[in-house]
Amino acid sequence: YVLVAHSLGGAYAHRFTQLYPQEVAGLVWLDGFHRDWEDFMPAAASPAAGRQPAPGPEQIRQMRPALHEMFAGLMADYPRHMRQPLIEAHVSDEWLRVGIAERGSLVALADELRAGPDIPDVPVVALTAEGTDPGPQASMPEQTICAIQEGRRRMATAVVSTVSFGEHRVVSDVGHHQLCFTRPDVVVQAIRDVVDRVARA
Repeated sequence: YVLVAHSLGGAYAHRFTQLYPQEVAGLVWLDGFHRDWEDFMPAAASPAAGRQPAPGPEQIRQMRPALHEMFAGLMADYPRHMRQPLIEAHVSDEWLRVGIAERGSLVALADELRAGPDIPDVPVVALTAEGTDPGPQASMPEQTICAIQEGRRRMATAVVSTVSFGEHRVVSDVGHHQLCFTRPDVVVQAIRDVVDRVARA
């Protein structure tokens, strides 16, 4: 398999490589979660934030308009019959509860990954999104946003440094959540390049 992992998917892809290293031929890393996240990111983005109490119903209700606006922007070019159901799914109570539960497990997930090996020595292309997403992140202090972007760059560099054929690419005009929605061209090109390197190897 060539695994294509975005955001938290980076942790799940890494765990798959630990369990089934012989099944993985390559990896495309899309701003993925790194097991040593806390070594790279500012305290404001620490997985330890997952230890804080989960948002209650009122907090979720207050979050929903900003999230709705963000996903509406991300999916603006989707066909109408697909766009609205997808937006509603992303801001539904069920979706938000699952997201909160996943964020609450990040510390344990990182510990589990640290107990196992690095990703196998396969071709890797890592993409780092250096823009700012619409929605809640846009309200962060500029200094925090810059520190998060720098942390993501350093994480991607760490990922590619562990393999023989690794490449880090920066996508400067798109945010973390926007990457797969608005720049599928760079994602597809990264996949094709990894598949090509796997074939040549």
